[in-house]
Amino acid sequence: MSEKVKKMFADIADDYDRINTILSFGVHNAWRKKAVLESGAKPGDRVLDCATGTGDLAIEFKKTVGHEGYVLGTDFCKEMIEHAPAKADKEQLVVEFEVADAMNLPYEDNSFDISSIAFGIRNVDDPLICLKEMARVLKPGGKVVVLEFGQPKGLMKKPYQVYSRHVMPALGGWISGNREAYKYLPETSAAFPAGENFLGLMDESGAFSESKVVSLTGGIAFVYIGTVKEN
Repeated sequence: MSEKVKKMFADIADDYDRINTILSFGVHNAWRKKAVLESGAKPGDRVLDCATGTGDLAIEFKKTVGHEGYVLGTDFCKEMIEHAPAKADKEQLVVEFEVADAMNLPYEDNSFDISSIAFGIRNVDDPLICLKEMARVLKPGGKVVVLEFGQPKGLMKKPYQVYSRHVMPALGGWISGNREAYKYLPETSAAFPAGENFLGLMDESGAFSESKVVSLTGGIAFVYIGTVKEN
């Protein structure tokens, strides 16, 4: 599965940012800002952003932690992460980027204050292992931040289903030349546990003393915050 996902992201890397902005109508930027806000990040914090892709969430964190803080963005797909340094440079921000697997992070315990992952945990082979790894590298009391798609209910349910099942694959496929990628992404979103179900997964990991969920845009996305247990 991992190699298949890696190849898919490598194939769409050059068009990824442009398509995201078009398909989300730019709302994904507000979601990232909300994730950083909910994390409680402050100047001087050390942040690890997993599955950073082209670096958007890592860059958003850097704006908050400031020059005295440190942000490292990692991704297992080098073709995606290759786009990130130029974006940070354009913002005149110092962010480090390197290739690493979120399920096997090459960093010591208690190394960071915050670890994050945006729209990536549903693509790992084992989300539980990913959560445990993200918690392991944090100091006690640190925050794991997960930003992920959900399945809206109520009035938004049907329109969103039509949009994600038909419009996204057609438009994303037309721009990128890879319709299967933009069919895969909404399918995994629909199948992934969201809201209270994901909180159950966080509880199952045994890594957190408490956790919470914040619904975004009627449940199209969620921010999950887990506080790592004290030793």
